[in-house]
Amino acid sequence: MNYLWAFLVGGAICVVGQLLIDLTKLTPARILVIFVVSGVVLSALGIWEPLVDFAGAGATVPILGFGHTLAQGVEKAVAQHGFTGIFTGGLSACSCGVSASLIFGFIAAVVTKSKSQS
Repeated sequence: MNYLWAFLVGGAICVVGQLLIDLTKLTPARILVIFVVSGVVLSALGIWEPLVDFAGAGATVPILGFGHTLAQGVEKAVAQHGFTGIFTGGLSACSCGVSASLIFGFIAAVVTKSKSQS
């Protein structure tokens, strides 16, 4: 049953993204920002944890999880370091994921050969 809920919730998040692409004139970058900020807002409102308990990876894998991780990093850093934690917390919390995406993106760019789009 856990797999079903993860699939349905993750799929619903993706459907919202696809609807935003199809029905609005928002660019993918703006939609990405909307999802990240939505993850932060859900985390701040205390809705994120019950959603993850219910849907598991269906909620944590999409970009909403990145927003939640940023929010939790800032919250933890502010508790430890005060005001400067606002600037450092999100970066330190997400540094592993961002580093991995940069490294794998570089490897993919080196290994593959790009094709002309014309």
